Formats: sequence, C-alpha cells, structure tokens
Amino acid sequence: MKKTPLHAVYSSYPGVKLIDFGGWELPVNFEAGILAEHKQVREQVGLFDVSHMGEFLVDGPGSDEFVDYLVTGNVAAMQNGQVLYALMCYPSGGVVDDLIIYKKAADAYLLVVNAANIEKDFAWVTRENPRSAAGDQNLPRIIDASQDFVQIALQGPLAEDVLATLWTGCSELGFFHFEESVSLGGITALISRTGYTGEDGFELYLPAEDGPALWNLLMEAGEPFGILPCGLGARDTLRLESKLPLYGHELTSEITPLEANLSVFVHLDAGDFCGKDALVKQKEEGIPRSLRGIIMEDKGIPRNGYEVYSGDDCIGFVTSGAVSPKLDAFIGLVLIRRGCGLKIGDRVDIEIRGKRKRARLVKTPFYKNTGRKR
Repeated sequence: MKKTPLHAVYSSYPGVKLIDFGGWELPVNFEAGILAEHKQVREQVGLFDVSHMGEFLVDGPGSDEFVDYLVTGNVAAMQNGQVLYALMCYPSGGVVDDLIIYKKAADAYLLVVNAANIEKDFAWVTRENPRSAAGDQNLPRIIDASQDFVQIALQGPLAEDVLATLWTGCSELGFFHFEESVSLGGITALISRTGYTGEDGFELYLPAEDGPALWNLLMEAGEPFGILPCGLGARDTLRLESKLPLYGHELTSEITPLEANLSVFVHLDAGDFCGKDALVKQKEEGIPRSLRGIIMEDKGIPRNGYEVYSGDDCIGFVTSGAVSPKLDAFIGLVLIRRGCGLKIGDRVDIEIRGKRKRARLVKTPFYKNTGRKR
C-alpha cells in the first residue's frame, strides 16, 4: 500500500489503527477512538493527515479560461488568494470529481482532487475532456505534483488559537482564502482557511520532506488546547453531519450536482463549461432526484446502496450513513425520486439486511457550525 510522508510519524503512535483506504495505508482512528476524535474537533481541535489527496498545478497562458471550462464554478471571477469549491462534469452532466481550486496568480492555479481519482482526473484534465480530446493546441501547462506535497488539516473551534502560536497573521485570513509562503517555525507552507469537517480550520500544503517536522510542531503547539490526532473515521462522521459530499457516494458519474443539491456551485449563467448543456436541460425538464437527510427511528446503520421505500415503492437509495456523535443517532443521506410528495418529518423505510427499518426525513445539514469563520 502507498504511504504518505507522515506515515512514519504516526504509525508508531500507541493505539493507532491503520487500514487500506483506496490503496493507501491510513489511520482510521488513533488511541482516543473515533467518537472522542469527532468530539474534540467539534469542541476543541484536531489534526488530520490528508496527504493522500492529489494536487495538480495549472499555469501559463490560457489557464484562466481552461480551468473555467473544466469546472462548474465561476473561475473567471476569482481573485488571487481565493479558494473555490467546484465540480468537474462529463458532457452528460455526471461528475468526474469535486475539487478545490486555489488561484495563486494570474494564469496560475492549484487544483486539489480526491485521492482515489488522481489518475482518472489527470487523464481527464490533460487528454480526455472534449477540448483536449479534440486536439486543442492552446492548453496550459498541467503537472501532477501530488507526490511533492504534504497536506495537513488543523480543524476545530480552537484551530486559530493553535495556529496563532506559530503565525500571527492567521486571524486575518478569510474563509476560503489562502496565504502562500507562510513561515511556521522556519517551515514554509501555503495555508488556507478551508476544511472538510464543518468547523473553522486550516489546511496546510508544504513540501513532502517538511511534513513530519510540521506535524510534530502543530501537535506540540496544540497540546495546551487539547489537540488530538484524528483519522478517517472522524473525518467521515464530521463531514456527514455537515452534509459535505463524498465522491463515490453523493457524487458519481451517474449523479449530477443538481441532484446532489449542489446547484449553488453550478453557475449556469457564467459562461460555457463541460456538462453545461446537460445540466441546463436537466433543470428545464425537471431534476429527477434529490439528496435528502434521514434519522433512523429503528435501530440500524443506513449504508451506501441500501434501498429506500415509501410504502411498497422503491424511491431511491442511501448514499452515506453512520452514527452521529453529535446527535447520538443513526443518520444518513438518501438520493430519492422527486415527486413522491414527501416532506420533512415524513417516514420512509430503509431495507437493511433484508428487513425494513423506519426512518424520518429531516432538514440538513444535521449539524451547522455557528462559530468563528472569518
């Protein structure tokens, strides 16, 4: 299995549980356990290794226009130092991947993609999207720099307090903005006010060889604030409570951003992009499915792929489900057919291991942070 540059640091931690995650050996939890790590991020601060994520550098003449074509967001309106969440779509409207875009300068971007999609995404960006496949000779330079980076996520309401011990400028950094070439104890990093937990926090990008030193530095700085190292288990429950989509679950080549209730990230009026025609058509004809939230009333975890019923009518399937530490309940996201007449509070059944279990439709996100985000 592949290992991140931080593997040697935390693999020796007592109680760490490592698993195979898409070909990467990563921690699902540390000694405290998933529930404690989740609680610590919601109430104090946690530290995650997310170096398995992919990083593409796109620069040179035409970068602005090309990245704008690749994704659903309005890249043309971005300012230097701004971060954008967007989706890459196939011409069919299905999703290639969801990603984070950093505008480093005019005609210079960093694209951060999901770990399981690095090879697929790089092929799409460089060769397989309609413009590249048609032989467009005016493409910018595109480099897969994934092996060069460590990515560390410092998340939680006390994340700023921890980072402020190393960088006095963090309080001025706005949400979904970043600063390059920040020195943290002599280690240079790009720092963005972003994350995948629903809490305030920061993501730090730096050369792979400096990763272990910065991890240890942040753990030391965070000790007075109760910092815990956190694994994939807490990352998943945190993002699910906050209704943050996971590729392969809420987003796939067969699920459009409009069906996943991500229309706010799809700028149909902001110029051309790959998949726009299909999405415009889907909106005009009626979006066929909708992503909704459920809380189980009967005991059982609603897992990806489980069928959802209204009476005897199968109306969709579960995309994600888990125990919510914040709500102390089994929660899930379901993609169900529109036009069923169901509203918040109505009951549906989830088929779990051959048995129908009762669930209730609820408002999402299940949890919303109301604390500090500049």
